[in-house]
Amino acid sequence: MQVNIWAVAVSAIASMVIGSIWYGPLFGKTYMSAVGMDSWSPEKKAEMKKGMVMSYVWQFIASIIMFYVLSMFMIGIGKTDLHGGLLTAFWVWIGFVVPLKFGDSLWGGKMTLFWLGIFNSLITLLIGAAILGVWR
Repeated sequence: MQVNIWAVAVSAIASMVIGSIWYGPLFGKTYMSAVGMDSWSPEKKAEMKKGMVMSYVWQFIASIIMFYVLSMFMIGIGKTDLHGGLLTAFWVWIGFVVPLKFGDSLWGGKMTLFWLGIFNSLITLLIGAAILGVWR
């Protein structure tokens, strides 16, 4: 079985949509406060906006890699349907994402960012895995 590149691409696009909703209307103010963006000067905000296009490009590339590897995991363990994809995504999340983000929080991060990050990652992985599992 091969990786479905179209499913990987759609999963990456879905992750961008999820992230923009999560860190926008749902939890944007909470995130901005946690990272100190709410106190930035208008000049600093304008400067940050200039680099946003490249940030989105790099995030999309990272998402392509993540969902390609998730698809490889699913294929490797023989869990290539919807249920198997969701299980794989959950175990990847609990075994890799949560410990890594928790470690970041322990060593200088903020717990608000930890909670925002892990649950965004869970939803993103589950939706991406659902797409990968259904679209074989």
